[in-house]
Amino acid sequence: MPVIDFDIMVFREGRSYVAFCPELDVSSCGSDIDEARANLKTAIRLFIEEAEKLGTLDQILEEAGYVANGKGGYDPPRLVATESATIATEG
Repeated sequence: MPVIDFDIMVFREGRSYVAFCPELDVSSCGSDIDEARANLKTAIRLFIEEAEKLGTLDQILEEAGYVANGKGGYDPPRLVATESATIATEG
């Protein structure tokens, strides 16, 4: 399996924590941040393994913005900023 770097965003949803990988559009959850993060890593590993079996991994990674680095791995697109914003809507 190739080495693949990715970003993890974690947010709270009710009593659970959701870990999300924006590059691959994969998420998982847990009862705390560490569990959510660990579950996301497992979900991504399984996602990558299945994509390899189906022969679609290169296409998926290319569409997600990854670039093959010639060393058996991929260089990821990088999340450069996150922020909270608010807009007022007319109701």
